[in-house]
Amino acid sequence: MTKELKSDQNARLPLSGIRVVEVSHMVMGPTCGMILGDLGAEVIKVEPPKGDGTRRLLGAGAGFFRTFNRNKKSVALDTETEEGRDALRKLAATADVFVENFKPGRMKDLGLDYATLSKLNPRLIYVSHKGFLSGPYENRLALDEVVQMMAGLAYMTGPVGRPLRAGSSVNDIMGGMFGAIGVLAALNERWTTGAGKEVQSALFENCVLLSAQHMQQYVVTGEAAAPMPERISAWSVYDVFEMANQEQLFIAATGDGQWRALCELIGRPDLLTDPKLATNNQRVVVRPWLLSTLRETLQHIDAKTLAAQLEARNVPFASIVRPEQLFDDPHLKASGGLTRLTLDDGSQTDMPLLPISLNGERLKPRRAIPKIGEDTRDVLLALGYSDEQIAALQAAPATAAV
Repeated sequence: MTKELKSDQNARLPLSGIRVVEVSHMVMGPTCGMILGDLGAEVIKVEPPKGDGTRRLLGAGAGFFRTFNRNKKSVALDTETEEGRDALRKLAATADVFVENFKPGRMKDLGLDYATLSKLNPRLIYVSHKGFLSGPYENRLALDEVVQMMAGLAYMTGPVGRPLRAGSSVNDIMGGMFGAIGVLAALNERWTTGAGKEVQSALFENCVLLSAQHMQQYVVTGEAAAPMPERISAWSVYDVFEMANQEQLFIAATGDGQWRALCELIGRPDLLTDPKLATNNQRVVVRPWLLSTLRETLQHIDAKTLAAQLEARNVPFASIVRPEQLFDDPHLKASGGLTRLTLDDGSQTDMPLLPISLNGERLKPRRAIPKIGEDTRDVLLALGYSDEQIAALQAAPATAAV
């Protein structure tokens, strides 16, 4: 992959010409920067001299950096030194957007907060990704798992007495998305006002939005929502079934037409003629018995054969897929939902793209995952630094990360 698309290709992207300076790590802030970069912005990621610590995570964090840092340049600055902070302020003065996701008060301590940078650059849109918006919790530290416990999502995901976090960094990723949405709104407003704005996105409030439907379920019904594994389903057939050869298939029959098709496909016309199963609501009343009798039949049916038949009859279904199996998903491969991404060590991997298309085209990587500081010299030269000054900045002893 070439380092950068040709200028005429870049010009077609919505945020072409927008400069973003990103000072962030882990998932939330980098997601915001990635979205803006995929949309065409020039994103300059500022890292410590040793690199963003996310580059070195193991276990569940091993995929973070490569997933959320495409389409970015890398500039290495030591913000523990006044010289490094001064360089970052000069860079921010050239930016349209500044992205950060550090603990409350950290950017102010460094002289890199909105109040300071907006004086240097009144047009700057400054987006902070935090644990909480303004209020009693605003100075607390938070993680995705913390807010899932606080905002009802973990309670709804696990069985009673066993709160369980979702299996992905849902709030970090969505928090970055909402940060990007705030940036887009502020950029649009800037056309009228000429002024920048401070934008904040937060994990807790994001997770509360995810729980809003269950809050309102309580208002409507007067009964607290039960955790998803023990909920009273609105649909009679909406579950995972064991098929032949111990395969599993999720099947949903939410309407009468789907119910009729399912019964015909599995050879159960008796269920169609049973008066107590005539409507979905009637079937919900006897749901435990109904699911039991369906399981007795489905355990003898081949999952792949039935899946093809369900698709032909427009009955919703899904195989139970592990994340690593998505590399071979036929839809993703045929539709361009996966693309080759060059990593910082020169190797390549298939990577999912943003789940949007513009005029039928997907937003693909224009740049490889950057090596630590690979763009430092070019960016600082453009700011007016000499080679000698750049060498002096890079020779300073590396201290703590931002």
